[in-house]
Amino acid sequence: METVIECSNVVRIFTSRTLLGKKQETRALDGLSFTIPKGIVFGLLGPNGSGKTTTIRILATLLTPTSGQARVLGYDVVKESGKVRGRIGLILGGERGLYGRLTGEENLKYFAALNHLSREVANKRVKEILELVSLTEDCNRLVEQYSRGMRQRLHIARGLLTDPEVLFMDEPTIGLDPAGAQELRQLIPTLVKRGKTILLTTHYMSEADELSHQIAIINHGKVIASGPPSTIKRSFAKVAVCEVICRQSPANAIPAMEGLEGIRHVTAITDGPIQRITIQMLPGTEVKAGVTKILGEGNIDSLVMRDPTLEEAYLSIIK
Repeated sequence: METVIECSNVVRIFTSRTLLGKKQETRALDGLSFTIPKGIVFGLLGPNGSGKTTTIRILATLLTPTSGQARVLGYDVVKESGKVRGRIGLILGGERGLYGRLTGEENLKYFAALNHLSREVANKRVKEILELVSLTEDCNRLVEQYSRGMRQRLHIARGLLTDPEVLFMDEPTIGLDPAGAQELRQLIPTLVKRGKTILLTTHYMSEADELSHQIAIINHGKVIASGPPSTIKRSFAKVAVCEVICRQSPANAIPAMEGLEGIRHVTAITDGPIQRITIQMLPGTEVKAGVTKILGEGNIDSLVMRDPTLEEAYLSIIK
């Protein structure tokens, strides 16, 4: 498959000075390497400070690497930054980057002018994008009156104005309510069908699992795991998982199950008269007999083994 984004041994060091004037270096990226083929969603995951945003800023030509090479659509992000900028879109989470005293449509026309789109092309493109992000009915309202979700959709519209081939989305659902986040997640596959390649950073593992074709988990500026979500879940999770749905369990049931051999962690969520118990254990552990004895066979509605979630696999890798 055609490679659209490539990082090769990218290092980024930030230099600052302490209050005493001593030089201090922070290595945000430490030999980061990965490739992204055309037409997929690539999830870039990692804890705070792992280098995700630094990576996006380098690929979007907002930062230069200290060493190594990064290319987007075949162009070097340092030597050919102008060619890169004309073919990418950057979508950030949060409130900044929009003008509250302009309408949604006025914001987009302003950004279209900054991108040197002709008035005719801008008018057509703004109309198309407003419809795509479901803001047509609210396009003449001031942005300061927009909800958080509407502002985020306007951020997306801004990123799509020039019809970019590559989209960088840095935590685009942060702070959104569930409805707004779901709207955005439904939009991303539509963009992929239109031929876009998307690099997505997020702290929401279920979101990454749902949307990403490939994932790279980074920590301390290096890739520590990569592959399709299903492969990461199978290969890197250090636990097996059993889920039990039962009626209210005895008061000492959770501590009793945690005392069974091979059990690492037990959690319980109560929903009315029903209780969902999640048991994490060492692979190969047999728990059915012990759990049935503790809860009572007649008290159990279902007991099933399942693959670990991406979040469970992620936590086992980061730890």
